[in-house]
Amino acid sequence: MISGAQMMVRCLEAEGVDTLFGYPGAAICPFYDKLYDSAIRHVLVRQEQNAAHAASGYARASGRPGVCVATSGPGALNLITGIATAYMDSIPIIAITGQINLEQLGRDVFQEADITGACESITKHSYLVKDAKELPRVFKEAFHIATTGRPGPVLIDVPIDVQQQEVEGPFRYPEKADIPGYKPTTQGHPMQIKRALAAIEAAQRPVICCGGGVVLAGAREEMTAFATNSGIPIVSTMMGIGVMPMHSPVYLGMIGSHGRSYANRAVREADLIILCGARVGDRAVAAPNQIAEQAKIIHIDIDPAEIGKNMHVDIPIVGDIRSILKTMAEKVHMTDRGDWINRVLGYKASFISRGTDRTDFVEPRSFIRQLSEMMEEDAILVADPGQSQIWAAINFTQREGRFLTSGGLGTMGYSIPAGLGAAIAKPRRQVVSVCGDGAFQMSMCELATVCQSHVPLKILIFDNARLGMVRELQDQLYNGRHCGTYMDGNPDFKALCGAYGIPARFAGSNAEAERYAVEMLAAKGPFVLICRTDPDTPTI
Repeated sequence: MISGAQMMVRCLEAEGVDTLFGYPGAAICPFYDKLYDSAIRHVLVRQEQNAAHAASGYARASGRPGVCVATSGPGALNLITGIATAYMDSIPIIAITGQINLEQLGRDVFQEADITGACESITKHSYLVKDAKELPRVFKEAFHIATTGRPGPVLIDVPIDVQQQEVEGPFRYPEKADIPGYKPTTQGHPMQIKRALAAIEAAQRPVICCGGGVVLAGAREEMTAFATNSGIPIVSTMMGIGVMPMHSPVYLGMIGSHGRSYANRAVREADLIILCGARVGDRAVAAPNQIAEQAKIIHIDIDPAEIGKNMHVDIPIVGDIRSILKTMAEKVHMTDRGDWINRVLGYKASFISRGTDRTDFVEPRSFIRQLSEMMEEDAILVADPGQSQIWAAINFTQREGRFLTSGGLGTMGYSIPAGLGAAIAKPRRQVVSVCGDGAFQMSMCELATVCQSHVPLKILIFDNARLGMVRELQDQLYNGRHCGTYMDGNPDFKALCGAYGIPARFAGSNAEAERYAVEMLAAKGPFVLICRTDPDTPTI
């Protein structure tokens, strides 16, 4: 005999799960009781939303699905923002929730919530398990769905009596998942690839736009080979940062409302745009159809629903980007486009970075550039949405590392738990979380998790006592009527970190920040650097 809870643990072990992030409660206690006997590491977060963010950071750093666990009712509901964040950025996570007894469903009993219904629009799929015999199939399907096609979160809701249910016979975990109706296309259509190659050869001003799908597909080498063999310059969306080293001669930078002006200019002047794993959201291209009117568009994506959703497409290619880019890199011909290459590289060369060192505040843009030179080549930088996200995205020089952020949903409070997950996944790499004072206070409870887990996470706080990006919008669009954007109740962040036993330093100038950054990066354990920032520092 084997219980449903024990089967859940065995399923995770069969999938090679070594770490999960969670917060227990009564409805998930049978699972936790069996987890006690497992070698799977449990990381106790201080709020369930952060369990999903940590699972996301773990997945993005490791390339394997992250797992988060919560109890029924409020525990499960607290996961929702983290699940939605993963869904918008196509991150494979498995969310496991406890649920009340089957016979009590629909009676509004204590801590009941319809979590599968609530998450219907923000998961790839969800399961409400009603028989423990179904658990091996459900878990196998969940991991398969989360990691194939366009990745994303899958929810498994397990009532407490199903966890307690005893099943006869030996435990058997399926070798593969066979799901009718779910057969993601992986191989690009040969005729469409042939059309794309012909369009590339005919183009005079082509540009490659690299999105997060290239990162998720692990297609960095294939993208580099395609760009090198074709000689086509590359721009990226925010989620595509890090595919190409920023010092690469063919990389122009991030596009979008907060991107580099020269990268945006190259897109506007292009006669062919090759979209690779990018949805072309409003922050990347404000008026996509205007771009499509003057340029031919090739769109490569694993998800057919993304192609043509935001921009007219001339040549759609559905399939695995890694496979398609490999094929195109082998077949593409180098075409002489010297005038175009010199023009766009000239735009880049003439750009002067904004922000210079200050003695009365820490200038965040110049400090981020300094910090990037100090960090190791394969370091992971995790940024919270807001001004700190943009400062990091356009000023940090990515080389062989990763840039993680909440690009689709823009979820504040993401960087610390996601950084925690990334640091657990890659314990030998530098991981730095960058956040504003507003975002920090949304997840500062996870400092306790950082301490308990002995994770050497480094945290950089830009403290301007403002919700900086919203205040900037109020200046630009609402005649400077600042409402709800002054954070006059901020705590003493250094003292707060001291209460957790985490060393912290306060910097009031760039010179101090650079000096303390050396200490931060050399520290064996966690470290927090607080940078006093001028509230009037612009986003770009």
